[in-house]
Amino acid sequence: MMKIYNTATHHKDEFIPQNKQQVTMYCCGPTVYNFAHIGNLRTYIFEDLLSRTIRLHYPLKHVMNVTDVGHLVSDADDGEDKMELGAAREGKTAWEIAKFYEEKFWQDYDALHCTRPTIISRATAHIGEMIALVKTLEEKGYTYRTSDGIYYDTSKFDRYDALVGHARITGLQGGARVEMSDEKRNPTDFALWKFSPKDKKRQMEWDSPWGVGFPGWHVECSAMAMKYLGNTLDIHCGGIDHVTIHHTNEIAQSEAATGQKYVNYWVHGEFLILRSGKMSKSGGTFVTVDVLKEKGYEPLAYRYLCLGAHYRTQLEFSYESMDSAAKSLKNLRALCQQIKQQAGTAQETFKSQQWKKKFVAAMEDDLNAPKALALTWEAARTDELTAAEKLFFLQFADTILALDLWKEPKADSVTAIPPEVQALVDARAAARTAKDWKKSDELREAISQAGYQVKDTPKGQEVTKK
Repeated sequence: MMKIYNTATHHKDEFIPQNKQQVTMYCCGPTVYNFAHIGNLRTYIFEDLLSRTIRLHYPLKHVMNVTDVGHLVSDADDGEDKMELGAAREGKTAWEIAKFYEEKFWQDYDALHCTRPTIISRATAHIGEMIALVKTLEEKGYTYRTSDGIYYDTSKFDRYDALVGHARITGLQGGARVEMSDEKRNPTDFALWKFSPKDKKRQMEWDSPWGVGFPGWHVECSAMAMKYLGNTLDIHCGGIDHVTIHHTNEIAQSEAATGQKYVNYWVHGEFLILRSGKMSKSGGTFVTVDVLKEKGYEPLAYRYLCLGAHYRTQLEFSYESMDSAAKSLKNLRALCQQIKQQAGTAQETFKSQQWKKKFVAAMEDDLNAPKALALTWEAARTDELTAAEKLFFLQFADTILALDLWKEPKADSVTAIPPEVQALVDARAAARTAKDWKKSDELREAISQAGYQVKDTPKGQEVTKK
């Protein structure tokens, strides 16, 4: 029996799908105006654990959107569209920005061994569905027009506080969320369709019954989720920051339009934080997968780090914790290699099945990945199982953990590298001591071209073969 924490009920609920022949799940995807940082990617790792666990029992239809228009820099429905902002920043078109950063997102997503969604839904390909949803809301009396767009009147939806509770909505109405404009009827009202500025032409805009413009961010997800998964979804996932505004607004517009419950299980992942606070693109404090690779970490070391903390708890990121995760992953793989050599072939027995059941029970208990990971270590070391039984369990465990446990460990001793590479490493150490960062970067590149990568740690340089 699988239980998952449901944000709407504030406790772990038994998961009962509407149709056992196909579970439906929608996950809020990236806004492709910049690189995804590892805080964003932590959310996709937990969603991947959820999808892999569900698939142990049911077929899954997993839809993820790609926001390539309409996500404004302010929750108050003003400011520039992030896509247009990205285009101005890089001297490219908004369409080029969207294509480049979406491709980079999927590269990072794949590198973390996240399972691709069944359907990838781009906002710009579903403008017709968004317009249709806004028209339905207009016909039902939930909208009003201002000088800058068509807005949803939240006072007309009596369940607006369903996801977050009355107290938190009251706090938003007190002014924490938006600055009230003369035309907005309620502080929590939000844009369904925004008009293009009269003094300049946007790169991304479309004709609509209300005038030339573009969709609001919230309406995009509702329109695409219901197009592919029906009026009522089994599961809707996202980051914890989506609860009070984005997902609250999705519920309001979807249920007002259909008269049906929008989502049965709301599942949210907590933040990855730095010691200075939440990882943020706007604040310039963010780390990407490429940064991790440049520092000598493989992406799966970051996945291992995320598995060590429950998805509903904040995880503090540091390079010290990455060092520990990378070392643990390397040691686990080495242990798996020994077991594989001893076993030859995997053997499914009553005992190995019992260990598998304990692992599945951990994952079915609100995705308790830390416990599942601990069980994996325990199984690899126990005397209760033969090598062949261990191999059966570990092969199964890795279908969920997705850590590539059978990957051959790389030699990482500086003394094991060729003398000519060691000379480059020594020269780079001297350059860093002299604070000659340009020379240090040139030597890092030379080391890379020789087939090795160097990582700077508190203990000095660590060199591994690529």
